[in-house]
Amino acid sequence: MVSAKTGRLATLALERSPWRSARWLVIAPHADDETLGAGALIHQVAETGRLAGVVVLTDGAGSHDHPDAASRARLVRLRRLEAGRAVRRLAGSAAASPVFLDWMDAHPAPPGSPMFEAAARRLATLCRDRRVDAIAVTGPDDPHCDHQAAAGLTRHAAGMARRPVAVFDYAVWGAASSGAKVRITTRPLSAGLRAYALSAHQSQLTPKFGRGFRLDRAGRLRAASDTLYRRDAYG
Repeated sequence: MVSAKTGRLATLALERSPWRSARWLVIAPHADDETLGAGALIHQVAETGRLAGVVVLTDGAGSHDHPDAASRARLVRLRRLEAGRAVRRLAGSAAASPVFLDWMDAHPAPPGSPMFEAAARRLATLCRDRRVDAIAVTGPDDPHCDHQAAAGLTRHAAGMARRPVAVFDYAVWGAASSGAKVRITTRPLSAGLRAYALSAHQSQLTPKFGRGFRLDRAGRLRAASDTLYRRDAYG
């Protein structure tokens, strides 16, 4: 909480926070964001059976150029497989497969559009069916259009869930969320686990799929813990 005396944002350990017994859903704009921004959260809550699932918003095909539709389809299939492998490495072999919403990478659906509303309904249903209490998603300050879209979609879906769902931001490419009221941290991951999970995303780390985007793996693996920010401490 924000201290009335100092105005500073207090940091709570997840296991000592009001959300220590929550069932968590993690939403990743792209396959690999779940590991980069929420890998420690996925691991920690999965250990106690409180991982409700992982949702990947986009098809991830925008990381590479494609000479034809078949090339794009191959990358979409590959990124699905990579995401499932990464989640299993973080959450255990019994983890449920990620849910894929298949928005076109870097072309987010506008709020109010049929695709946006259909995705929001699907997420709201998922929250009810899996008894979700809290969602971790990229924040609206993260400097990528899909990350910002994921933030807006998640808050819209949480409002449709017909159950209390707290929404937390995590950062992938940006800094801490502005205007946060609560900050919580996970336990540190064991050495090498995030790197092991990230290594599942070979299409983003190696030339396996040809020329295209490359993750700076070393630069994204510095933090052993995840930090989550809640903008509305009460809603």
